[in-house]
Amino acid sequence: MLLKLLALLIGIIILLVLIIKFKINTFVSLILTAVITAVMLGMPLGTVADSVSNGIGSQLGELSMVFGFGAMLGRLVSDSGGAYMIAETLIKRFGKARLQVAVMIASFILGIALFFEVGMVLLVPIVFAIAVEAGVPILYLGIPMAAALSVTHGFLPPHPAPVAIAQVLGANDGKVLLFGFFIAIVAAYIAGPLFSKIARKYAPAAFERKGNLSSIGEVKEFTPEESPSFGLSVLTALFPVILLAISTIYKMTVNGGVDPKNPSLLDSIIAFIGSPSIAMLISLFFAMYTMGWARKRTTAQIMESLENAVKSIAMLLLVIGGGGAFKQVLIDGGVGKAVAQLFLGSSISPLILGWLVAVVLRVALGSATVASLTAAGIVAPLMAQAGVDPALMVLAIGAGSLAASHVNDAGFWMFREYFDLTIKQTLQTWTVLESVISVVGIVMVMGLNLLFH
Repeated sequence: MLLKLLALLIGIIILLVLIIKFKINTFVSLILTAVITAVMLGMPLGTVADSVSNGIGSQLGELSMVFGFGAMLGRLVSDSGGAYMIAETLIKRFGKARLQVAVMIASFILGIALFFEVGMVLLVPIVFAIAVEAGVPILYLGIPMAAALSVTHGFLPPHPAPVAIAQVLGANDGKVLLFGFFIAIVAAYIAGPLFSKIARKYAPAAFERKGNLSSIGEVKEFTPEESPSFGLSVLTALFPVILLAISTIYKMTVNGGVDPKNPSLLDSIIAFIGSPSIAMLISLFFAMYTMGWARKRTTAQIMESLENAVKSIAMLLLVIGGGGAFKQVLIDGGVGKAVAQLFLGSSISPLILGWLVAVVLRVALGSATVASLTAAGIVAPLMAQAGVDPALMVLAIGAGSLAASHVNDAGFWMFREYFDLTIKQTLQTWTVLESVISVVGIVMVMGLNLLFH
């Protein structure tokens, strides 16, 4: 057992050294580490390639559709001016006194449809413009924006990490969404508007920075006249969430939360639209109409948006597949069972254990997605023994995977670059912000566990 845990530790160190020290591509590093770890775990050499390919295949099966369609939908909302309209309208409605809340809500809505990096690129110019117009520090609005984008990335399907962990642990996507929504809103408010007031006191110099837009590249300018309406933009961005929520609420209220043995036609239809991949497909076609054809955009222009979206996520898809390969090797090599044995009879809650494992991996590896996938593979056997709700375990791991972002995380450098901060200031703001979300997340998960257990 100790040898397997030692192999896991060495594997993580190798991965860390490859990515940070030698700057090797993350996907290549993950596959290389998976192979080396498999050999250290004593797996028969003839089965190592199968384990790696099975890990990639199982990870990217449905997820590639959810991820791909999600990127396309987000790009359509962005390219049509829908994202601009959501942000502008909320800011006008809330007024200057509640600008932070307005920016947080706008970022939250867009964060559901957009990946973190895309959301950051899209929202930073808008936040800069609002801050200048309102005469407030850029970081004053930047922190609520980053908090909202971060919580959607960590807690809410159809984002890749929550969907992928839910697949590994056999959790219901809709249940993850309902619990995650509640946790995400509270965490975003605490780590956003509330935390920014504290940060402004202990890091005042960071709030004096003027920001840097040069790294974003060409920013599309929109006017209210050429943008879709606020209501239509919000409906399009949230359409997949609405379909998933309908399916979950129907299942919990009509069928008591279980799949019926003899489903009716309505049961089958609701289950069909509640599947993440089908929900994203329907939502994409809805977005192609509302943000495309209805806006007098040609099919060729719509297809260009879709192609650009896929290009932007190609490497991220490979990295997720690599994380799946590493996870599969750990499972096939018996590491999951070794961890389960280690904590057998332990008084530590499996939820806290899942969170801790994800925190350690996040600090070591940087990638929230890789940390959460690896943690899911490690704690899956333990969760089954303890009878923990898989949806809560998904959210506990998601919370852990957001903790302590630092110099090995791309988000750290994006935040530093856009807000023109020093490394110390980025650690004081961004790193603490992410850690606040993580702690609030696990506290709320434990609260929900007590409530529903």
